[in-house]
Amino acid sequence: MPRVDRRILKSQEAIKKALIELMSEKNFDDITIQEISDRANVNRATIYLHYMDKFDLLDKIIEEHMNKLQELCQSASEMTFKEGNYVWFEYFESNYLFFSTMLTTKSATYFRSRFLELVVQEYKVEVDVTKGNNQGLSEDVILQFFGAAVVGSVEWWIKNGMPFPPRVMAEQTGILLDRNLE
Repeated sequence: MPRVDRRILKSQEAIKKALIELMSEKNFDDITIQEISDRANVNRATIYLHYMDKFDLLDKIIEEHMNKLQELCQSASEMTFKEGNYVWFEYFESNYLFFSTMLTTKSATYFRSRFLELVVQEYKVEVDVTKGNNQGLSEDVILQFFGAAVVGSVEWWIKNGMPFPPRVMAEQTGILLDRNLE
């Protein structure tokens, strides 16, 4: 894989950060490429060199975070729910501006559905409807239920300014998941 010039990476990071900052201040539909370029301190042409438009830019940012969350899940596959959740909640905390913007703006619906889709996919391997508490229940219902619980917990935590540290959220949500996915 060829190395990417650090200047390119620096420009792309500035552009992404600029868009998220602007989204936290105003409606996505009202944001212009010029505003993004001004905030990122790059030329408009630099933005168009890397992204087709602001929609492509937002899609790429969301995709990066979804991929990172998926990687974190894979690296936590041998952990308990509490330990695995801690990795996620630390990531949410370190990317607070992105997640708070995505979960509290008009873009929330699209992002939330992508996030729910990811959570459902990741929990699919944990659900066993042939034994235990979930015997005889619909796998789809269970997955939607727990997916909505996880996404809702993260959403609540972010919207309320992270009132508990990541470890506390991870422990409490992990206990609930362990208790109900046995």
